[in-house]
Amino acid sequence: MSDLAMRDYYAKALIALGKVNKDIVVLDADLSCSTRTEKFAKEFPDRFFNAGISEQDCIGMSAGFACMGKTVFASSFAMFITGRTWEQIRNSVCYPKLNVKVCATHAGITVGEDGASHQALEDIALMRILPNMRVIVPADALEAEQAIHFVAKEAGPFYVRMCRGATPVVFNEGECDFQLGKNKVLKDGNDLTIMACGIMVDMALKAADVLKNEHNITAAVVNVSSIKPIDEENIYQMATKTGAFVTAEEHTIYGGMGSAVAEVTAKKCPIPIEMLGVNGVFGESGKPNDLLNKHNLTVQGIVDKALAVKSRK
Repeated sequence: MSDLAMRDYYAKALIALGKVNKDIVVLDADLSCSTRTEKFAKEFPDRFFNAGISEQDCIGMSAGFACMGKTVFASSFAMFITGRTWEQIRNSVCYPKLNVKVCATHAGITVGEDGASHQALEDIALMRILPNMRVIVPADALEAEQAIHFVAKEAGPFYVRMCRGATPVVFNEGECDFQLGKNKVLKDGNDLTIMACGIMVDMALKAADVLKNEHNITAAVVNVSSIKPIDEENIYQMATKTGAFVTAEEHTIYGGMGSAVAEVTAKKCPIPIEMLGVNGVFGESGKPNDLLNKHNLTVQGIVDKALAVKSRK
């Protein structure tokens, strides 16, 4: 299957939900063409609201709709819908546990040429520290579609993080089975475990093949799409089985998925961990693949971390 864009499948899910649930309301902050929420707007113009270039108002309006019994999806670029609105999400959505789904597109450095001001590398950390907020990072478009259907049925706040471009499909049609708080073991192995989320899941699978074919190392690959709540049981099982982890994410290594995994291992099963992500710097303007290469967010980058962590066992 060719690469698919998560944001297109976000729109597909919203339209499907809108057809069966008249209480679905969608808001955007003047980026509906980019987030693809314009497709929902064309189908249901009376249930779509553009807050303009005012993300704080977008979240405030979302909270108001939720107070009136609506299931609300609020969208913009990840940088703006989490960074500019953090205090509103904290106090107006999470504190009262309102039914608002913050669904961001254009996360990570693969935003590309838009540069550092638009590249959210801190959003997972910002969202997962908030009480009552659940955090989901789909591995591909099919899992993104499933996640949107899931959060629509679950009461309370969610953050769903999606990237900009089309990405490889990890799951076959009908095989994706998103479950909140559950990891998905995609490949078995005994020597180490690669814990990955988002676009890094496909790279992790390819890295496991390289490790097997070129280094005779069997690496398990786990999709950590539910970052909060996180699957402590699976992390404990894989740590006990393989004794070493690599975490891989298109996010800063501070406070993201890798940190969440490390918190569990530190508490239950201390093992060597190597974290692959953006190493505490801002992004920059460039082609997505060039930026991934610069920060070693590649198949070879995962392989290098795997070799390093295995030597520490």
